Amino acid sequence: MAERKLKVLCFCDFYLPGYRAGGPIRTIANMVLNLGDEIDFHIVTRDRDFGSNEPYRGVAIDAWNTVGKAQVFYASPASLSSGALRQLICATPHDVLYLNSFLSPKFTAQTLLLRRLGRLPASPVVLAPRGEFAPSALAIKRGKKKLYLAATGALGLFRDLVWQASSEREVEDIRRVQGARAQRIMVAPDLLAPPGDAPAERLTRAPGPLRLVFLSRVSPMKNLDFLLRTLAKSRADLRLSIHGTRDEPAYWAECEALIAALPANVRVETSGAVAPEEVASVFAAHDLFVFPTRGENFGHVIFESLAAGTPVLVSDQTPWRADSAGALETLPITEPSPWLAAIERWSALSEAELAARRATAASYARDYLATSPALEQNRTLFRAAARLGRADS
Repeated sequence: MAERKLKVLCFCDFYLPGYRAGGPIRTIANMVLNLGDEIDFHIVTRDRDFGSNEPYRGVAIDAWNTVGKAQVFYASPASLSSGALRQLICATPHDVLYLNSFLSPKFTAQTLLLRRLGRLPASPVVLAPRGEFAPSALAIKRGKKKLYLAATGALGLFRDLVWQASSEREVEDIRRVQGARAQRIMVAPDLLAPPGDAPAERLTRAPGPLRLVFLSRVSPMKNLDFLLRTLAKSRADLRLSIHGTRDEPAYWAECEALIAALPANVRVETSGAVAPEEVASVFAAHDLFVFPTRGENFGHVIFESLAAGTPVLVSDQTPWRADSAGALETLPITEPSPWLAAIERWSALSEAELAARRATAASYARDYLATSPALEQNRTLFRAAARLGRADS
């Protein structure tokens, strides 16, 4: 007799067809892609993309929709009250309640408060903070986050949770912030989608300036201003393409001022967020992805660049480690001089050398996917959480 599929009820602020929130959407989408045949995922999310005032077209709002291997409930703003969420949770059978963010007042704090008050079924809860406890992340809007941490902690919302860490580094972050409340922590790295064929654009590479790309949300956390200040000191012939959601006007204005002050040898093009189906082609049209992020819980965009055959120059504040063959290079963000030296070294490479680095990047992505234990670790996470529920019943 076949074993019954586990039922996981997942709450995340943004999901497909949205893409502007970046990594968190890919994390859940890839989890469903990899585990959806053996786990029954029901996902509750907002009815609109990050930064949008308009609901998605082509989906049923405040109703369940089949999206890939999951059922997705697109909640309108009116249905995000505690009463509506309680009714939805109670009406949706599940073995595990999965919360994809610590800093989500609606989906995490409100849900955990209902649980604390005894208003929800006694199912185990897995909470994935997604890098939100990293020192670099907590430093942004520090006052608000400190208040949120104090209030939610005082209410006792984090008792008897299973914490998901994407790396050993995040285990340390969770313990540092949550202390004795974090008694159960399991490492289950973000899952990935298999890379497709290398985009055809890679075959049309012509000699010319080094083509750099920055593809991420334009926010202080992603540190675009650091890159622009670095490029201001370069004498190399460079082209930088900036792609990403610009939802913080003051920060984007600062970046625009830095762009305007760049020397003539550094040319910049800007655009908004890139649709998922276009990401590989954007990366493939460039020679180097430059990403001086202040911190990534995982960094899906790093893998996407490598899978498209585009090497990566990234900060040392991610789980990714340098590759001696040149596919991926990590640098500290304490000062710009190592970044400047690296970019100018890349600009001096011949076309044959750049082609070799591109082949190495694609190979790095394939090898990472083939050897990663992430799938089994995620499978173990949900099975262990479900067993806790059965043991308590």
